[in-house]
Amino acid sequence: MQPGKRYFGQWLLLSSLLLGFPSSLWAGDQSASKEIIQLGPLVEEALQHNPELVAEQAQVNAMQERIPQSNALDDPEFTVRLWNTPNSLDVTRSDRTIYGLAQQFPFPGTLSQQEHIAEKVMEQAKQRLAGKKREIIAAVKVAYYELFYAHQAIEIHHQEVTRLKQFFEAATAKFRVGKGTQVDVLKAQVEQSKWFQHLPILEQQQETARAHLNTILNREPLAPLGLPVAPVGESRALPLEHLQKQALQQRPEILESALAVEQFDSTIKLAKLQTYPHLRVEVQRWQNRNADDGFGGIASINLPFSFWTKPKYDAGVREAMAHREVAQFKKRTLENQTRFQVQDLVAQIQAKRKILDLYKTTVLPQAKLTLKAAIAGYRTDRNDFLDLIAADRAWLTYQLEFVRTVVDWEQVRAKLEQVVGTEL
Repeated sequence: MQPGKRYFGQWLLLSSLLLGFPSSLWAGDQSASKEIIQLGPLVEEALQHNPELVAEQAQVNAMQERIPQSNALDDPEFTVRLWNTPNSLDVTRSDRTIYGLAQQFPFPGTLSQQEHIAEKVMEQAKQRLAGKKREIIAAVKVAYYELFYAHQAIEIHHQEVTRLKQFFEAATAKFRVGKGTQVDVLKAQVEQSKWFQHLPILEQQQETARAHLNTILNREPLAPLGLPVAPVGESRALPLEHLQKQALQQRPEILESALAVEQFDSTIKLAKLQTYPHLRVEVQRWQNRNADDGFGGIASINLPFSFWTKPKYDAGVREAMAHREVAQFKKRTLENQTRFQVQDLVAQIQAKRKILDLYKTTVLPQAKLTLKAAIAGYRTDRNDFLDLIAADRAWLTYQLEFVRTVVDWEQVRAKLEQVVGTEL
C-alpha cells in the first residue's frame, strides 16, 4: 500500500473514532457486563439493615417500656413485728405478733406527671430514630453518587486512553511520511504515560466509594456492587421561605427539641408536686398471746414543707426550670441553624443548576467543536500537535467537571432533604 493511502486510511479511522462521540456521558462499554444498581432499593436495604438504625429502634423500644414503670405505685411492704419476746429469743413465744401490709400513695397528679415525662422521652427517641433515618438516606445518596462519579471517571479515563493511543498512531504516521516531527511522537508518548498514572488513583477512589456504600448497607466492604444508574437531574422550584417553614415543622431534630421543652415543663410540675406530702397507709393484724386478736392500722404523711427540708425541694424546682431554659435555647439555636442551612443549600443547588445549564448549552458543545476543529486542523497541517493536545485536555476536563457538578448537585439535594426532613 502506498504511504499516502496508508496515511489517509489511518486518519479516516482516527477521525471516525474521535468525531463519533457518545450521545450521552453516562453510556460506557463496561455497563453491559455489570449489574445495574438503583438508588431506591439501596435506600430500603439501608433502612432495614443499617446497625445505627437498629440501635435507635431498640432505644425506642426501651423507652416505651419505661412508661408502665413510671405510672406504677411503689412496691407494697409486708412487715412482721414481734413484741415482748422472752430473753431466750424464742420467737414462737412472743406475747404479741403484728402483721402489716403498707402502701405509699404519692400526692395526686404525681404519677400522671411521671408518665407524661416518660412519654415525652419516648417520643424524643422516636424523633431521633426519624432523624437517623434521614441521615442514613442522605448518606446512601451521597455514597451512591460518589460511586457513580468514580465509575464515570474511570470510563472517561478509558475513552481518553483510546484517544491518546490514536493520537500517537496519527503522529507516528505523519512522522513516517515526513509531515510530522519526532517531537510530536514523543509528546504523544508522554501524554499516554502521564494519563496511565491516573488509573490507580481512580480505581482507589472507586474502591473507597464502594466500601463506604457497603458499610452504610451493613455489607462487607469488599462486597461487589454494580454500575450506578445515572441521576435524572430534574430541576424543580425550591422556594426558600416554604422550605424553611417546612423544615421548622418537619425536621426531626427540631421536633425532638420541642419535645424536650415539653418534657421539662412536666419536670417542673413534678418537682412542685414533690413539695406536697405523700400518704402512707398500713393495715395490721394483731395476734395476742393472752388476749383477743384484732386489727389495726397506721396512716402517715411526710413533711416536705418543714423548714429544714423545704430548701431541697425548692432547689429541685429551680433545677427543672433551668433545664427547661436550656432546652428552649437549644431549640432556638437549632431553628436558626436550620434556616441558615436551608438557605445555604438552596443557594448551592441554584448555583450548581446554573453551572450545569452552562455546561450543557455552551461549555461542552464548544469544547467538542474545538476538539473536532483541532483534529481537522492537525489532519490538514493547519494546527500542530500541541493544539490537538490542548483541545483534548479541555474536552476531558470539562467532561469530568460536568460529571462532578451533577454529582455535587445530587449530593447537595440529599443534604437539603435531610435538613428539611422529607423528600423533595
